Amino acid sequence: MTKRIKGSCTTILVGKKASLDGSTIISRNDDGHEALDPERFVVVNPDDQPRDYQAVISGVQIKLPDNPLRYTSIPNSILTNGIWPAAGINSENIAMSATETITTNSRVLGIDPYVDGGIGEEDLVTLVLPYIHSARDGVKRLGSLLEEFGTYEPNGIAFSDNNEIWWLETIGGHHWAAKRIPDDAYVVAPNRMNIDDFDFSAEDTLASDDLEDLITKYNLNPDFDHVNLRHIFGSASIKDTVYNNPRAWFGQKYFNPEIEQDPQDQDLPFICHANRKISIDDVKFVLSSHFENTKYDVYGHGSEDDKTLFRPIGINRNHDVHILQIRNNVPDSIAGIHWLAFGANTFNTVVPFYANVDDTPAAYKDADGTFNMNHMYWLSCTTALLGDTDYSLYEDFRNTFALEAMSAYRKIQHETDAAIVDGADTKILKEANEKLSDESFTRQTKLLGDMVTFGSEHMKLRYNLND
Repeated sequence: MTKRIKGSCTTILVGKKASLDGSTIISRNDDGHEALDPERFVVVNPDDQPRDYQAVISGVQIKLPDNPLRYTSIPNSILTNGIWPAAGINSENIAMSATETITTNSRVLGIDPYVDGGIGEEDLVTLVLPYIHSARDGVKRLGSLLEEFGTYEPNGIAFSDNNEIWWLETIGGHHWAAKRIPDDAYVVAPNRMNIDDFDFSAEDTLASDDLEDLITKYNLNPDFDHVNLRHIFGSASIKDTVYNNPRAWFGQKYFNPEIEQDPQDQDLPFICHANRKISIDDVKFVLSSHFENTKYDVYGHGSEDDKTLFRPIGINRNHDVHILQIRNNVPDSIAGIHWLAFGANTFNTVVPFYANVDDTPAAYKDADGTFNMNHMYWLSCTTALLGDTDYSLYEDFRNTFALEAMSAYRKIQHETDAAIVDGADTKILKEANEKLSDESFTRQTKLLGDMVTFGSEHMKLRYNLND
């Protein structure tokens, strides 16, 4: 079996009492091991959903129910290795993001090895999202699939509805555990096992039936008086101290600057409480971040050793960033907002697309392996590449672009929300998404043009002699 792993993501979860407007928010950078891997933004209507599913990587075949819901999706453009839908919101305003590749250890894999013919990141959104009616429902469906078919890799998966957020982590080949994120809390989850303290009898936890017995039977718990799943099933490696833990540290530093922590600490908390309410802009900033205002910033003024010591959250291998927002205090028809941007996150903006539609704008839906600046994926990647050549030279352009673009998107969103509240037909949501796409594409193109014009005056290949 040839595996193709997108193993470099970062997840942020925000409970409804922790967010600025009372929404639930699940978000993730969909990263890969390669810098470029074109993605598309689509809607999968019920007639397009497979009934007899076969994975490309593992070959597993699964019969699916005959009553799928419509859902948004961010699949790969090149399907050689499968669909890889990444994330979406279904027509009942249930959101799912899959997956955050996590870590494990030999103790559990010796008991419950991976299953070569099992399911993995390639498959999960397709197998789960069209059939669930709550976040908790998503945990249960995925858990049953893991128990039946097994998995060949360790993953973390987020689910949300307008009330709850759940985080599930796979354990070995067939086991799993999930925890409901408190309404007033947030989570920053890098590529490690993240769940720490766990109470099997609590109402806010779910797990495979024999998981607690497994821990006891095989003497897996290293702690004397409590259950910490990260200690039991995760890693505490040197790689974690430079690749994973610093990302959790920086996100927590941003939301809680008053708390001093070590960026390499193996026990940074899973559940956190910010010192303020968290906005979409906050989430986007952290998912685009590169250790700003620290000596570890790759674009900063620290030593070369410091600037390359830790793996940043925003990286050239960001293929998309999605922020799935399920709003309260609005009609159900406009509750689901699928915020989206493509490419490395330093020079892009997330666009608030309405999820209750049956199609998506062409600039976001069309992309393939051929470079084409008419496709948002390639336009975003080009802007990020130029910006990386001299970050400080182009930073002000980026900041002005982000402020003005986000303001324009929100104006379209406010006008559309008001029209729906006043009784307009939901057909206007598709039109609103077209406006948002046009606005985004126009502004991203202008940003690139402004950067080219300004940067040309600063090229090294020049010579001045009064000519």
